[in-house]
Amino acid sequence: MKNALHAGMAALLVSTTGALADGHLVFAPGEGPFDWAGYEAWAADAPDLSGQQVTVFGPWLTPEDDYLRNVLAYFTAATGAEVIYTGSDGFEQQIQIDAEAGSTANIAVFPQPGLAADMASRGQLTPLPEGTGDWVRDNYAAGQSWVDLGTYADADGVGQMYGFFYNVNLKSIVWYSPENFEDAGYEVPETFEGLKALTEQIVADGETPWCIGLGSGPATGWPATDWVEDLMLRTQPPEVYDGWVTNEVKFSDERVIAAIEEFGWFARDDAKVSGGSAAVASVDFRDSPKGLFESPPQCYMHRMASFASSFFPEDVVVGEDADFFYLPGFADKDLGSPVLGGGTLMAITSPSEGANALMEFFRLPIAHEIMMAQTGFLTPHTGVNLDAYKDGTLRKQGEILLGATTFRFDGSDLMPAAVGQGSFWTGMVDYTGGKSAAEVAEAIDASWPE
Repeated sequence: MKNALHAGMAALLVSTTGALADGHLVFAPGEGPFDWAGYEAWAADAPDLSGQQVTVFGPWLTPEDDYLRNVLAYFTAATGAEVIYTGSDGFEQQIQIDAEAGSTANIAVFPQPGLAADMASRGQLTPLPEGTGDWVRDNYAAGQSWVDLGTYADADGVGQMYGFFYNVNLKSIVWYSPENFEDAGYEVPETFEGLKALTEQIVADGETPWCIGLGSGPATGWPATDWVEDLMLRTQPPEVYDGWVTNEVKFSDERVIAAIEEFGWFARDDAKVSGGSAAVASVDFRDSPKGLFESPPQCYMHRMASFASSFFPEDVVVGEDADFFYLPGFADKDLGSPVLGGGTLMAITSPSEGANALMEFFRLPIAHEIMMAQTGFLTPHTGVNLDAYKDGTLRKQGEILLGATTFRFDGSDLMPAAVGQGSFWTGMVDYTGGKSAAEVAEAIDASWPE
């Protein structure tokens, strides 16, 4: 197979400088900080799939679809299989239509686990190749978390691993201005106790520690749900978080109430938040980070996911004018280093030899590294070369993922829509407006579908 591999590379290689729209080997063998040895060792034993076709369907559109095609080209070079990726902005609806019609692609790329779990329960997914769970457990940081997130009940109610996570996003970070920290003599906290102490120190200095904005049109309130989810992971064991997401642990449980009130310690104190607590619900989340960069600064910290930099002023350079740190855990709770985020998962919707081979290909470091070099792709794969990341910001986020002891998916995205995209959002707005955590929790519990 190795000779075929090199022949395939020679035939497909068009450019070694960047992504090309038709899916090419954008890096020559031996070029770049990629695991070529592991790739060639896999390719030497890979099946000969010449003349076969593997289809992939997902939500990625331009330019992400082309980046994926450039990864799939290496699978084609090793196996001879033609891989066709099709993207759709109506993925969630179309994949269900295709499944009912029996015309799904071989592999589907799900933007979150909920729909994949539903399809697995209807017998519309095929379990991943044998050994995938053990491999993920051994090769992903917080590996058991990823096994759990990819394991769903089948049509008989038996849990099986269906989902392989590929491309992760990160929420457990706090943005700040290094220059402002340096001028004020502040240091990045390493514990949640330290974060609260820093918050109080900034107030004592006559400054405002936080910018928080929950405004998001019809989705107003969602940034507060991220706060509560992160705080649940820092105050309770992950199994409590899991029970909360499935309604086994109610919002009115004292442990959830405590997490909501921990958020209130920051958001409901006029001295701790820019504009005062009354402004929290009305400030648009896209505008809320801008106070970091005003002169004088309107705040010193802002908790938001990795995409927050998209809303920074145009002249702000991430890594220079703006930076971030991991939202740390409590030192006295012994809960490790939990990370909140999301991610896309691959699942087999129409089994074939080629589909199994492609899922095994996605275990290779190079299948992640080529994406890392092209775009904002993050992975918990412990075998990747961090030098493959496109820039230092992504590398630092990747390091946070690799340091995670627990990873949990955004809880509101896993709850029923009436709660996760409804009463949880509005309840947090009501809470910042003055309602008690107990009142808000009772109302959310009442909204949970039977």
